[in-house]
Amino acid sequence: MKLPKPLKGLFVLDLTRVLAGPFCTMLLCDMGATVVKVERPDGGDDSRSFSPMIGDESAYFMSINRGKKSITLNLKSPEGKGLFERLVGKADVLVENFKPGVMKKLGFPYERLMELNPSLIYTASSGFGHSGPMSQRTAYDLIIQGLSGMMSITGPDRDHPTKTGSSIADIFCGTFACIGILAALHNRYNTGEGQMVDVAMLDSMVAVLENAIARFSATGKIPEPIGNSHPSIAPFASFATLDGQINIAVGNDSIWHKFCTAIERPELCEDPKFSTNPERVRNITELTQIISVTLAEKTTRDWLDIFQELDIPSGRINNIADLFNDPQVLAREMIVDVPQKGFNVKMPGVPIKFSATPAGIGGPAPSLGEHNGEIYMKLLGLSFEELEEFKNRGVI
Repeated sequence: MKLPKPLKGLFVLDLTRVLAGPFCTMLLCDMGATVVKVERPDGGDDSRSFSPMIGDESAYFMSINRGKKSITLNLKSPEGKGLFERLVGKADVLVENFKPGVMKKLGFPYERLMELNPSLIYTASSGFGHSGPMSQRTAYDLIIQGLSGMMSITGPDRDHPTKTGSSIADIFCGTFACIGILAALHNRYNTGEGQMVDVAMLDSMVAVLENAIARFSATGKIPEPIGNSHPSIAPFASFATLDGQINIAVGNDSIWHKFCTAIERPELCEDPKFSTNPERVRNITELTQIISVTLAEKTTRDWLDIFQELDIPSGRINNIADLFNDPQVLAREMIVDVPQKGFNVKMPGVPIKFSATPAGIGGPAPSLGEHNGEIYMKLLGLSFEELEEFKNRGVI
């Protein structure tokens, strides 16, 4: 028997917009939470107007707001504040990604939210967090990738610092916010008490710098970008074949011996310059030249077949269109069709697989204010006449 999703019954008030916050609440929604997206009556989330558009709908907005419910609410009006207080009283989680201080200006600092609902998990996602000398600065993914040091280790060389192709500062911030919410909920289960979860884009990027910080701590040398190579493992890079490109990851000396067999160069295993990983890293330029000449003699498919037979980690470099037909990606349901008001939109699936309580996309992204009636009338008990009056007066 199929059981409910793992977060079924969790009520999330979502005041977020654009990417970091909506990505967090999307994860919660995919895992079964009821996410009510609170939007401005005059246009809603800015990303509703972001291209590319499918008809009148933003594909960008749809991709990170699927399955949520949308209500409109003017948080600057007295009546809107009153409705919001009632919603807070019923919520398990509140997520916002305003600049620090905005919630206080609206009349809802953390202390006020805790008065309204002592068990609330209040989650604030921002560029620099709610403390520190830069907390009031405006942040975007590009700015954070640069400040964090990530761009200094990404790209072909030190003269061309490069951002990653995905907005990973936003994405990791949203992911860490989701993890923080789940941890805070576990604590609430034990204590009954809510708390604030403060997650910053800059903090998130520093946390995922991986071995760059370890290398600098250990050696005092500032890490630099080295393209698709690895600073500590060799060969571990992209190589040209007869008809394209291939990635190869020789992670240890055992794989190295198999790799030498695969490329029919057994003598490389005995060469002191290449016999161990530290020596291969030290002589990477010469080694890369040797491997490049050899790999250029066969097609990508030929090499993949050879490497697969010997269990050598390798793979083609897919473009995004390739993902739509990749058998592994499809088998794991990571490209899925989501119905969206008369048409289907392909979106990434849910990456977390549960054996007993499967997560999944709960439906299309909502139209602006689509669920006003459901939330205000059924949840808060407003009459139809009250709803219409609030609408006419710009409260919702």
